[in-house]
Amino acid sequence: MKKIILSLTLLVVVTFAANAQRFAYVDTKYILEKLPDYKSAQQKLDDQAAAWQKEIDLKNEALKKMYTKYQAEEFLLTADLKKQREEEIVKAEDILKDMQKNRFGYNGDLFKKRQELIQPIQDKVFDAIQKLAQTRSYDFIFDKASGGAVMLYTNPQYDVSEEVIKKLGI
Repeated sequence: MKKIILSLTLLVVVTFAANAQRFAYVDTKYILEKLPDYKSAQQKLDDQAAAWQKEIDLKNEALKKMYTKYQAEEFLLTADLKKQREEEIVKAEDILKDMQKNRFGYNGDLFKKRQELIQPIQDKVFDAIQKLAQTRSYDFIFDKASGGAVMLYTNPQYDVSEEVIKKLGI
């Protein structure tokens, strides 16, 4: 009985080993932090973001002064002057909001600058991962830094998307 169980176990292990896929993982954050080009690009990005933030902070201070001045003079102003000053303050607020959005919003200047400086370095790392995967015959490479199951490389033979589409009748 023990020989049969041992034989079956060995058969399962051999069968699994023959069909096993090779997995690996990388930590892209760790890799990027080791690259001098990345450190330099990140510093440029940080410097640019700080300059833009300073510009926004100056506009915000000017807006606060404008509002404080308005509050101090509000009782002395005519209705027309009050309305004019209020419109100026609202316009200045809108300009400030637009500036913040244009600099730091989705698809803003910071995003574009990041694409310009960081994306080529990330592409270089991704290419190295692809070459390593093909050289070492890995089927899947995951990224540890992303905190999830982000695959950086997959062997196309394991893509069953078309089969799923067929099962859906499409």
